[in-house]
Amino acid sequence: METLGRVLVVVPTYNERDNLRAIVERVRAAVPDAHVLIADDNSPDGTGEVADGLAGDDDQVHVLHRPGKQGLGAAYIAGFRWGLDEGFDVLVEMDADGSHQPEELPKLLRALAEGADLAIGSRYVPGGRVVNWPQRRELLSKGANIYTRVMLGLPVRDATAGFRAYRAATLEKVGLAGVESQGYCFQVDLTLRTSRHGLRVVEVPITFVERTVGKSKMSGKVMSEALWRIGLWGVTGLPGRIKGPRRP
Repeated sequence: METLGRVLVVVPTYNERDNLRAIVERVRAAVPDAHVLIADDNSPDGTGEVADGLAGDDDQVHVLHRPGKQGLGAAYIAGFRWGLDEGFDVLVEMDADGSHQPEELPKLLRALAEGADLAIGSRYVPGGRVVNWPQRRELLSKGANIYTRVMLGLPVRDATAGFRAYRAATLEKVGLAGVESQGYCFQVDLTLRTSRHGLRVVEVPITFVERTVGKSKMSGKVMSEALWRIGLWGVTGLPGRIKGPRRP
């Protein structure tokens, strides 16, 4: 099993003051060598100030203050670029609301160490599950993933999942400059790019737990973007899928 090098967990935040301290503490306990980057979109509830306090107490916690709410995808892209510039070898995506359990992060890192280029924490492979989610949300999520598999031919059961770990080399290879998608569509976008470059995507079963504090950022706008973008990619990418994936 290979040594992965330096790990950065990117945690985007918008109005997550009541969740942030606990989630950062859990990440630091689960993977003590990992660094955490909090990418805050100028939260009006004071999340940025909490983040600064955490960074002041721990030199493995960093803060990226952004000018305003620009979407999940833009926050992750900014965080990835920061991490790549700082020489991190692994970049992790994780929500701040507790739905992604930091205690399961070692499983994702182990998948990379065993040869994956992208490890996805999956709710929909054997061993994965969802806890306390409204039935409507779970049906929407499962339906979105079926739609994604059909339209894009992706052999991934949870392409919309937001708990995942990338090798830095994977992000550099697939390129971040042309990524414009936001919300859950951003996750599909990077999964598709990784797969079409012939890189190895592995799904690791996780338990997804519905947030208990704060409000979900899911909206009709986010769902609409995912539907039309995935449909467009499915139509325009069909010739490429017939020819097969690009090889590294």
